[in-house]
Amino acid sequence: MNKECIYIAGPECFYRGGDQILEAMRRRAESFGCEVSLPNDHKFVWDQDNLTKNADAIFMNCANSLNRSTAIICDLEFFRGPEVDGGSVYEIGMAYARGIRCYGYTRDKRPMIWKYYGWELRDGVIYDRKGRILPYQDLPFSPNVIGSTKIIQGDFNVCLDAMLADIEEERKLSVLRDRTIPDVAKEEMSLPKSRKPIAYLSGSERYEADDIIRYECMKKLCNRYGFDAITPVDDAAGIQRIHSDDPYVRAYNIFDHNQRHVRNCDLIIANLNMFHAWEPESDTSFECGMAYQLGKKLYAYMDDTRIMRERIPNYGSANGFRDVCGCNVENFNYPINLMFASSMKIFEGTFDSIISKVAEDYFG
Repeated sequence: MNKECIYIAGPECFYRGGDQILEAMRRRAESFGCEVSLPNDHKFVWDQDNLTKNADAIFMNCANSLNRSTAIICDLEFFRGPEVDGGSVYEIGMAYARGIRCYGYTRDKRPMIWKYYGWELRDGVIYDRKGRILPYQDLPFSPNVIGSTKIIQGDFNVCLDAMLADIEEERKLSVLRDRTIPDVAKEEMSLPKSRKPIAYLSGSERYEADDIIRYECMKKLCNRYGFDAITPVDDAAGIQRIHSDDPYVRAYNIFDHNQRHVRNCDLIIANLNMFHAWEPESDTSFECGMAYQLGKKLYAYMDDTRIMRERIPNYGSANGFRDVCGCNVENFNYPINLMFASSMKIFEGTFDSIISKVAEDYFG
């Protein structure tokens, strides 16, 4: 019987004492006969003069560790605001694309409305600080996280126990859960053939009140530069939209459309601007990770591409560049978590201003 190999994901690497926390998780999993893979397992020579090279090496360590894993367990606690660590959700996307077990844990599985501070109630409608109708307000996390991951309320140990119990039940039934990568050809069977590359426009626009109008404008620009475009608000080929009062049913259906779009596209153009506080929108993070694992071409844009230590408030060098929660702010001369920055080209500007650069790079 093969051992489960667990990839442990989460923002612990940014915590004070994070290495010790991760090692404790490792020891607990190993005590049950599991192998454990951590992002920092593969050592490399640190280059003091080339910080982006270090980030790229860490990214490949993470990718290689995930590629030999059979499961991911991810800490889904909010990070620097009411959103999950974007790099961790990126890794869930990679894991889902590989067809391995996806588990996550949180100490608070209540819906977003209970955890998002600063919302405003106007005419019976709940808005976030930026004036959007509060996204996924009746869910604990975004639809892509809900749809891809078994979420356990509790800590790592509780989540590990739940995963091991699930595996035990599978053995009793002598039926292995299908963990193969879905047949992409079948996934695409009803997709119209196009002369142009298909760009999936991943981003938080899906949660704006004028999402359809925005996406139609973005599609026209894509067409002008040689792409056909699909968006999160489009129906995916072969999947019906389900209208339900149950938020989980709606979330799974949204996720099903989103993951099909990622499989069907040739490239992703992602909006990585900060969504709630300092992290990108979680559906977008997931889709980037999934697309990378499936071998898609990735591009992104941000309003501000200054390095993270200039963008994210912190206490400076005298205090180890810790943020207000005591977490380390990355220092790789990149504008965002290295999982994104090491796997794609990121342009500064709006979609309108960067689409020509995407086309120039893509078509060579």
